[in-house]
Amino acid sequence: MHELILHHYPTSPFAEKARLMLGFKQLSWRSVLIPPVMPKPDLTALTGGYRKTPVLQVGADIYCDTALIARRLEAEKATPVLFPEGQEFNVASFAQWADSLVFQHAVSLVFQPESIAARFGALPPEFLKTFIADRSALFSGGQASRLPLELAQHQWPSLMGRLQQQLEREEGDFLFGEPSLADFAMAHPLWFLRGTPVTAPLVDAYPAVAAWLARVLGFGHGSLSQMSGEEAIAVAREASPAALPEDALVDPNGFQVGQRVAIAAIDYGVDAVEGELLFSGREELILRREDPRAGTLHVHFPRIGFAIKAL
Repeated sequence: MHELILHHYPTSPFAEKARLMLGFKQLSWRSVLIPPVMPKPDLTALTGGYRKTPVLQVGADIYCDTALIARRLEAEKATPVLFPEGQEFNVASFAQWADSLVFQHAVSLVFQPESIAARFGALPPEFLKTFIADRSALFSGGQASRLPLELAQHQWPSLMGRLQQQLEREEGDFLFGEPSLADFAMAHPLWFLRGTPVTAPLVDAYPAVAAWLARVLGFGHGSLSQMSGEEAIAVAREASPAALPEDALVDPNGFQVGQRVAIAAIDYGVDAVEGELLFSGREELILRREDPRAGTLHVHFPRIGFAIKAL
């Protein structure tokens, strides 16, 4: 049994989502801190170019995107569940909505000039310039576009009003009664907004939302210990990838196992990863790739939000 290794950095919203899921599951994991901006040579050795944060490593298997990481954690430990029985569709669909639309609003609100000044004011101007250039590259070429600040401000009361209403009417303490992936997907954009006094009131003005967020953050991050990027690469190099899932399907676009393909996110961070297609399932795609430092790797992607093309 291989350890869970999360490649992340402290201020990443999606990394906070993954950390909270690990805490909810009460799992032990190894923490590899990666740079918030490119280049990320150790991570690239494992992923083949996927640049979003976080990435979960289990031996020589590399899991990209928190939607798929959630399913891998569910397989790691069955209870407590991230997808409660009977609520699987509601939870997965709500999480996808929060990870896209709500996060898009949060990014626009957080990166307004006053918030940037509060968040980065103590850092060297050179870092801020590098960070902004990196984020511009991150959002280049994909379907996602930066939401104008005025529109984000205009629509935010509707989003929070609906959330407040759901929490006031729900009989349990969480979005669908019991905790689920939906809570962690909704929590991380709000945690991001809580990062500066400029944007924190956009959350704290809604009492039921603020109380719910405190409950979600209260799950903590589980039990973690630090690991270096070099150590993580050595783990991958010395491990063999796990057996492939058995629930393969006939790919709707005719891609075949063994075919050379490239897989990339379609919204932002669209850097493609190339390799041999090993598995095409309902929720997951798996590529095999070789790296001089990390050896043979299986890189896992969710189907939704990613595109595949032949090489």
